Amino acid sequence: MKTFRVGIIGATGMVGQRFITLLENHPWFNIELLAASSRSAGKTYTEAVGSRWLMSTPMPEKVKDMIVYDAEKDIDKIAESVDFVFCAVNMKKDEIKALEEKYAKAEIPVISNNSAHRHTDDVPMVVPEINPEHIEIINAQRKRLGTKRGFIAVKSNCSIQSYVPALHPLMKYGVENVLACTYQAISGAGKNFETWPEMVDNLIPYIGGEEEKSELEPLKVWGKIEGDKIVDATTPNITTQCLRVPVSDGHTAAVFVSFKNKPSIEDIKKDWKEFAGVPQELELPSAPKQFLNYFEEADRPQAKLDRDMEKGMAVSIGRLREDKQFDYKFVCLSHNTLRGAAGGGVLLAELLAAKGYLD
Repeated sequence: MKTFRVGIIGATGMVGQRFITLLENHPWFNIELLAASSRSAGKTYTEAVGSRWLMSTPMPEKVKDMIVYDAEKDIDKIAESVDFVFCAVNMKKDEIKALEEKYAKAEIPVISNNSAHRHTDDVPMVVPEINPEHIEIINAQRKRLGTKRGFIAVKSNCSIQSYVPALHPLMKYGVENVLACTYQAISGAGKNFETWPEMVDNLIPYIGGEEEKSELEPLKVWGKIEGDKIVDATTPNITTQCLRVPVSDGHTAAVFVSFKNKPSIEDIKKDWKEFAGVPQELELPSAPKQFLNYFEEADRPQAKLDRDMEKGMAVSIGRLREDKQFDYKFVCLSHNTLRGAAGGGVLLAELLAAKGYLD
């Protein structure tokens, strides 16, 4: 595989920082450029971040003295320097939509961590093991934008990446109704316990917009390309509650599911163990070898013990058992800033590179 010059837009925030750590030794992607708001533009990356470096590992030497570009004003300069960008900006949704389209129209492919374009019907929202075929809509998007290389592809919300992968191999049994309660880490809000001490010994039963995303986004992931757009699936029926809990990293989901054709517990465990997707077939650099991992222990998975499985790119499952109102219930866990955010973005970029969309 050739190597690609990469820009990170929104490089000073938590997800931007995570992109930097993931790309430090990436075999295909080299960080060429960092961009952020006008407040950070013109400063070295070290100066722009200041005391706000939130990663557990040190800031990579390569980026410390990089001069930060203005994400909005320097698009033409950025276009000359990179092959594609990761976008993780903190702006209003309509501003993000406009900004990402400007990058795409400047012939810069955009792999976005933001929610702004998740329901644009010719923008693929991809969990690479589940719906890799959705990247084919990029050809229609390029026609709409009038571009040859430029496009936007997005990853889905971090909350659904805990439970949707576990449901996906079971869709063949006719998943009808899903109830998912998610217990979401504070890093999902771009915080740690130092910057959000109010979360110590606390639980907040509301995350703005999260339940709507958790109920609607799976239907696009399970949708189909029809003509020049992705049409959402109409089933299953999904209802969610999303809570913020005092955990640093790792989103846990308690899942309840009913089927048209109820499988056995043994069938479900077998399907989880045997499931692999295109990233595993292509042996993409960030792909976990075993995507879905089932624990027989009654007290697993646990965020502290299991969130980093396969470098944070695997999904852990446990406590599968029959339910009195649904057919089955179980618990899932995924690392929200790795599989759920930057890591999922990097894996999506690897898929796009392997399929020739970044050439």
